[in-house]
Amino acid sequence: MINKPRSDEYAPYAEGYVNKVPDGADVLQVLADNQIKTYNLFHNMTDVQAMHAYAEGKWTLKEVLGHMIDTERVFSFRAFVFSREDISLPGFDQETYVFSTDFNSRTIQSLADEFKAVREATLFLYRAFSAEQLKRSGVASGALVKVGALVYITAGHEIYHLDIIKERYL
Repeated sequence: MINKPRSDEYAPYAEGYVNKVPDGADVLQVLADNQIKTYNLFHNMTDVQAMHAYAEGKWTLKEVLGHMIDTERVFSFRAFVFSREDISLPGFDQETYVFSTDFNSRTIQSLADEFKAVREATLFLYRAFSAEQLKRSGVASGALVKVGALVYITAGHEIYHLDIIKERYL
């Protein structure tokens, strides 16, 4: 089991994500369980439903899912790089990523399938980390982060967006 990281093992912005993972939970199981939950949520939507934004200027549900996919790729890539002892990566601008593609032109089922595939790859990577690799760290967006913390950040980021979807979209 991967232990919940201490606050000095990740950037302050990530605390909200880390704290979304319940204390004592097996974070890999949380990721596996939420893979199914998130996939089903989006796969069962119509494209009309998935084009909903809760306010002017806010992302559509397709864009939210696209952002979740992009961010999981970034977090898992960071974990991969740092686990191999490469220690510095630039940050990424989520707005640029979302608006540099056209998630809205895709079907929600296509996005849901991509999410499921990305999560499957993430789980293979995270399950393969040794105890030593989970302790390794690197710099991303100018802040030190440990590999194990990135696992929690990945899980918490998804939970964060699922909460927003539940509160503001559905």
